[in-house]
This record gives sequence, C-alpha cells and structure tokens, in this order.
Amino acid sequence: MKARVVAYVVLGIYAVVSLYPFAWMVSGAFKDSSEVLRGGELIPDHPTLATFAQTWGELDFLRYFGNSLVVTVGTVVGVLVVYSLASYAFGVLAFPGRRVLYAGFVSLLFVPGVTVLLPLVILQQDLGVLGSQFGLVLPFVNGTAPLSILMLTNSFRAVPGELRESARMDGAGEFRTFFSIYLPVCRPALAAIALLTAVPTWNEYVLSRVSLNDPAVYTLPLGLQSLTSSTNPQYNVVMAASLIIVIPVVLLFVLLQRYFVNGLVGAVKG
Repeated sequence: MKARVVAYVVLGIYAVVSLYPFAWMVSGAFKDSSEVLRGGELIPDHPTLATFAQTWGELDFLRYFGNSLVVTVGTVVGVLVVYSLASYAFGVLAFPGRRVLYAGFVSLLFVPGVTVLLPLVILQQDLGVLGSQFGLVLPFVNGTAPLSILMLTNSFRAVPGELRESARMDGAGEFRTFFSIYLPVCRPALAAIALLTAVPTWNEYVLSRVSLNDPAVYTLPLGLQSLTSSTNPQYNVVMAASLIIVIPVVLLFVLLQRYFVNGLVGAVKG
C-alpha cells in the first residue's frame, strides 16, 4: 500500500512538472506582449483574444494548416496501407526469409533518425521530389516502418488461427481474409499506429526545414519558426500559434484514446 502511494505521489509530481510548460503556453496565449515579458502568474491579469487575431494574420494559418494536413494524412494512409499488408505477411503467412526480414525491420528502431538525414535529402533530390510535400511523405512513411510492423505483426499473430482456417474453408482468398477478418479485429492497433504516426508527422520540423525552401509549401512548424526568426519576436503571438498547432493533436488523441490504449495492450500481449 505504501509503495502504491509513493508511486502515485511521484507520478503526480512528474505530471505537474510535465504539464507546467503547456499551462504556461496556454496562459501566454491570452496575455499581451508586455505581460508575457514580465513573467508573473499563470492566470493573465487582463485576458485577451486579440493575440489570436494577430496570430491568424501573421501566420498565414490556413495555408500552413492545409500543407500539414496533406502531409500528415498522406503519411498516415501510406503507413496503414503498406504496413498492415506487410505485417499480415510477417504475422500470418509463411515464406522464406520471413524471420530475417522481420528482424531487420525491427532492428531499425535502434537507428537514430538524424543519421539518415543527409541520405534522405540526397534520395529526395535524385527522385525529383525535393521541396515538395510528397517528398516529405515518402521518408515519413519509411521512418514509421519498424514500430508499425512490430505492433501490427504482434496484433495479427494474436488473432486465432481458426478464424483464418474457417475463412479459407469458405473459399476466401488471402485478401478477403485480410480485409474481412484481420483488419476489423485489429482496429485498435491500427488506430494506435495512426495516432503514433500522425502526432510526430504533424510536429516534425528537422526534415521539413532541410527539404522545403518555398514558403508556399511550409508546414505549421516551419510557419511557427518564422515567427521567432524576427529580431523582435512577440512571444505571446508565438504561444498563441503553438496553442493553435497543438489543438488538432489533442483532439485526435481524445477521439482515439480508447483505441490507442487497447491497441498498445493488444500489441504487447501479442
């Protein structure tokens, strides 16, 4: 009992420390520039929505939001299509070299992304997609392969083999078995992968900064960086912009929270 209380206290302190920067960002978004620079309390002395109107005008929000949405949705769709099929093969089918290929994909979890940054840019240039949104989607989909294959393969393996045998006896082929049995059963894992893919893609900055030169195709993180690059940045505007960028991610997590937790549990059990 005492150990549980200590664990709750430690986790509570950790939660407060982790949430404080977010709370400060929300507070700063409702302050004017002078009050943000003064510091002070989390609760604004004179809350205002004028900062959001100013941010909307300076950030070109609709364009950057659309660009981020295209990249994020394209990445999520690509990940779900490619790696659900690949994981079905690894988890259900038998073919030569399956274990070696699976181990090779999973081992990429231990490769830092920054080590392949330059080769990715060179590959984008060779493919003629450098500076485009499609040029971001390809490496984002590729970078999600290890975790996606690990989680989905375990989920597919957890599906009772009798279901597949029954489908085969009814004359169903592999694609019909995949779409009618395995995908519906593994929806929580697919939702978890979608969330784990969408959040880092939405927030990604490094590869976008290196790859994109045209402001017309900037994503939201690049647009936010443009607000801080001036000689006299207005931090209340930066915080308001950050809050606007974070809201879609928070809403997505709220909507998929149940599937996300069930998907992680199922992947671990599998």
